[in-house]
Amino acid sequence: MKTSSGFEDIIAALTGTLGEIPFAKIKRSKLAAKLKELIDVSLTISFGDRTSRQLIIVTRNNGQPRLVREAINQLYRARKEFPGAYGIVGAPYISPASARICIEEGVGFVDMSGNCRLTFDKVFICREGSGNIFPEKRDLRSLYSPRATRVLRVFLNDPKHRWRFIPLAGEAGVSVGQIANVKKLLKDREWISEDSDGFFLIKPNDVLMEWRQIYTFRKNKLHDFYCMAEIPKIEADLAALCSAKKIPFSLTGFSGAARLVPGIRYQRIMAYAGSVDQEIIKGLGLKEVTSGANVSLLLPYDDGVFYAMRNVDNVPVVSPVQAYLDLAEFKGRGEEAAQIIYERILSPSWR
Repeated sequence: MKTSSGFEDIIAALTGTLGEIPFAKIKRSKLAAKLKELIDVSLTISFGDRTSRQLIIVTRNNGQPRLVREAINQLYRARKEFPGAYGIVGAPYISPASARICIEEGVGFVDMSGNCRLTFDKVFICREGSGNIFPEKRDLRSLYSPRATRVLRVFLNDPKHRWRFIPLAGEAGVSVGQIANVKKLLKDREWISEDSDGFFLIKPNDVLMEWRQIYTFRKNKLHDFYCMAEIPKIEADLAALCSAKKIPFSLTGFSGAARLVPGIRYQRIMAYAGSVDQEIIKGLGLKEVTSGANVSLLLPYDDGVFYAMRNVDNVPVVSPVQAYLDLAEFKGRGEEAAQIIYERILSPSWR
């Protein structure tokens, strides 16, 4: 980060925080060329009682756990050249997981989102809980892009399964390069591990919760209809017609959840269909409406939504992961149904 404007913003956030200490004076030291390979900045903070402490800072342009650990190891190596100095990690955003790592390793941290923890001598400054003000960072967009989420669905379907690059690429229907990119992003978060048998997901809960925050079923193209027939008959007829026409089809939302976890009530069908043509509309007696719909058909933004779907009562249903994501966006009953799927299906299968 030494050449980026973000680097100076991090240092400004740090000096601004330290500047709030009464009687404190902060001086930035000039680093010799060989020391610039160890740390990014050296500061000296002096107090009114004539005591002082050297602070050494290593920055990263990403505050994911793996990169924070790298920065901490760099600080450890630098201690030979800066004995007695207090080490600080800086990044645009330090997540709670990365903050815990810093605390455990006895180093401070500061970010540009308003979080920091500095504890040395008689100084203790702690500000935590500020959200990431950089929600559109490229790594988030990369990890939850349509192609990348195909890989995540495979991982979440069976987190303990050990994978190699080529088999996983075949299972997810993506390139080996896409697998490498997803693996790196998961590794940066310390959500993936590997052994002699391959790599595998170790924190499926964290993946699902982060994905949930940015997921929206509205990226699919939605068609709303009204049908006079009873809900079970509509679903059965839809499944049969799509099967006959070889159109991918799968229930989701409340109608999918009701088959995954019996007992959930609903009055509106929600389903993915690879095509919504006039033959389907006329064959089922569907009438397109702008309100009062009891059938919602979604043209999927990506075929990954059909991964690991299952057949329940002779009707295809999306995977529990997909049903969870589609329901969690609905406040109230949708969130409750999503939580039931998580507690009864997903969490037990991941233990």
